[in-house]
Amino acid sequence: MTARTRRPAAGPVAPRLVPALALLLAVVLAACTGGGTRGADDGGGTGASPGSAAADDVTGHIVIASGRDVTGKNGIRQQLIDAWNLGEQRKNSGFRARLVELPGSADEQRSQLLGALQSRSAAYDVVNLDVTWVPEFATAGLIEPLNHDLLDDDVIPSVAATARWDGKVYAVPFNSDVGLLYYRRDYLRRAGVERPDLGAGPELTWNGLRDLVDDLNAQLPPGPYEKGWTTQLAAYEGRTVNAVEAFASAVPDLELVDGDGRYTGDADGLTDGIAELRRRTETAYTLQDAHSSDEGASLNDFVEGRTAFLRHWPSEYRTLYRTFSEEQLGVAPLPGRAVLGGQNLAVTGASPRKRKATELIRFLTGKESERCLLEAGFAATRTSAYEDGAGGSSGSDGAESEGGSDGERCTAVGPGPSASPTGEGADPVPRDGDGRPAYARDILLPALRRAVHRPRTPLYGAFTQTLIARLGPLHGDDAPSDEDLAGQLDEALRKALPH
Repeated sequence: MTARTRRPAAGPVAPRLVPALALLLAVVLAACTGGGTRGADDGGGTGASPGSAAADDVTGHIVIASGRDVTGKNGIRQQLIDAWNLGEQRKNSGFRARLVELPGSADEQRSQLLGALQSRSAAYDVVNLDVTWVPEFATAGLIEPLNHDLLDDDVIPSVAATARWDGKVYAVPFNSDVGLLYYRRDYLRRAGVERPDLGAGPELTWNGLRDLVDDLNAQLPPGPYEKGWTTQLAAYEGRTVNAVEAFASAVPDLELVDGDGRYTGDADGLTDGIAELRRRTETAYTLQDAHSSDEGASLNDFVEGRTAFLRHWPSEYRTLYRTFSEEQLGVAPLPGRAVLGGQNLAVTGASPRKRKATELIRFLTGKESERCLLEAGFAATRTSAYEDGAGGSSGSDGAESEGGSDGERCTAVGPGPSASPTGEGADPVPRDGDGRPAYARDILLPALRRAVHRPRTPLYGAFTQTLIARLGPLHGDDAPSDEDLAGQLDEALRKALPH
């Protein structure tokens, strides 16, 4: 079946950067361009040093190829690029950055980037890669090794690992992602649940979630509510994500590939994982449409009230609070293990502006920028973005501690007062006293730290297509047994991947 694409109406975009961020550019750029020149660092990668950052570069536009910015037209990514461009204009450097958003799904964007970089048909200097693509692009020689110091201790360790391959740094985390559980507080109250705030207290387990769904099914009257939860099980990457989460929850030490990307799984481990995935998607608990849903369709079903629970990404926090109030909506860690997602910035091997492109990446992934990304709705990649008094208490060096909180605060994105006396247009996102989304420090950051990776292999495309195809019968009529399906999947993965 084809995944539906119904989506809620888009809300207001993030506001443009205020002059305060532009005034910080000189300080940020000075801090961000301290790497050594090419070959002088311990990683042997592309670097940028003050005064010689563009010595070997061709002046002109640094073109960044990326997927859609979920914060909207002229979103936070473009705003940060505009801020960097303002600094370059003031220095009369001859460099400007330009963002090109690629159309289509993530799979289609990957194909576009591979084709463009392999044929050199598009002049991309920087590419924004899904975390699963880094080994493939690195092994193919399409992206450049970078300085190791681009991944300092402030980058969340699980997130930093997505940027490395074969002992080298090939990318820098731009924004992260992790599976979360959104839920209807008002539904839980109406069903008489004693603990309608699932984000506080002991973490919810899958058995606990099933018990809550039983209560909801018994207590809620007929109406928009149909089943307990929904997720993304259509024949695309969403099915892989849900499967890996189930596998990692059922078999915590299951490793499907080794450090070189070779298949190391076995039928026994896959049997346990498939059994867990089947249990999570049973008809009694899961909306039937989940089996043909992508992110947009599952979000729409939740917004329409058809389910009480939704597995989704941090980017939808902002979207959902445009529809629901804090009395109606909550967010909690996903029960079990959650998959890590996100995008990483890399310098292309064909770029004639490698050093300046690296300098741009330093700015876009620095502490100030990550705080802006967090406040705009992305999951930030740096610990300092989530912490109070952001003045470097979490940083990797003592120098930051003297800067106060201004160094890691973004005043450009926040609730702010509404221009309308009725309150129309005001930011609906719940925020803490520091302007971050209210769930960021206590729910999002711990979830990112505990998140699991999808198999890291240069042949990830073959892995995910095999998994998607072989798990299809699990969601149909006359599904095979766990053991039979695991045996088929094990055999298929041994053909798809080296072992």
